[in-house]
Amino acid sequence: MTRPSRPADRGWFITIEGPEGAGKTTQTARLEAHLVENGMAVLRTREPGGTALGERVRELLLDGGPTTGDAIDPLADALLFSAARRQLVEEVIRPTIDAGTTVVCARFADSTLAYQGYGAGVPLATLRALEGIATGGIRPDLTILLDLPPEVGLRRKAPGDQTRFELAFDLAFHRRVRDGFLALAADEPGRFAVVDAETGEAQVWDGVRQAVGRLHRDRGPVDEPDQPAQRIPP
Repeated sequence: MTRPSRPADRGWFITIEGPEGAGKTTQTARLEAHLVENGMAVLRTREPGGTALGERVRELLLDGGPTTGDAIDPLADALLFSAARRQLVEEVIRPTIDAGTTVVCARFADSTLAYQGYGAGVPLATLRALEGIATGGIRPDLTILLDLPPEVGLRRKAPGDQTRFELAFDLAFHRRVRDGFLALAADEPGRFAVVDAETGEAQVWDGVRQAVGRLHRDRGPVDEPDQPAQRIPP
């Protein structure tokens, strides 16, 4: 699969993905600061969230959802995440990148494929259809996958930082999620860069910075042949 051409005056759309405890929030903030220091206009956001509606959905899905017993149906989960995504795309992401500002987003549509698809068993074709509706065709120019074993990531989460996904889902689920992310990266090597997130924060940041260097090299129209997904070592 190749990455499509992009207008030179359009902002980049960069997403950071990964299992629980991979350091997405930290690395997204570091990336924003790095790009601003290099003279770029940048907006940082997150999923679910980034809009008034999205933040309310985030509270429902992560903080206010059930932790045991009456679990949310996986397709209902996907529909709620997709509704928040649609609002974020139309209210924030599309107008921002069209205006020439880069958007850095912690999680996007790949998380729904990994969690509700590979993890919870919703057919990927169903989720791809939802993705098309929610995103209106918006695709990241670069997706940085912070990869680490789920048992390592789950240990990193302090009790106060745990969401429904740490509290209500077992280790086997999180292993399927990780495998799903890696499968997505293998399917789209031109878009993904895989960074080893089991190392220290500084080493992870070095991998993120190297991945973003790809965009600097590729500024302007891009057509990349299929190659193995770039894996950036510590």
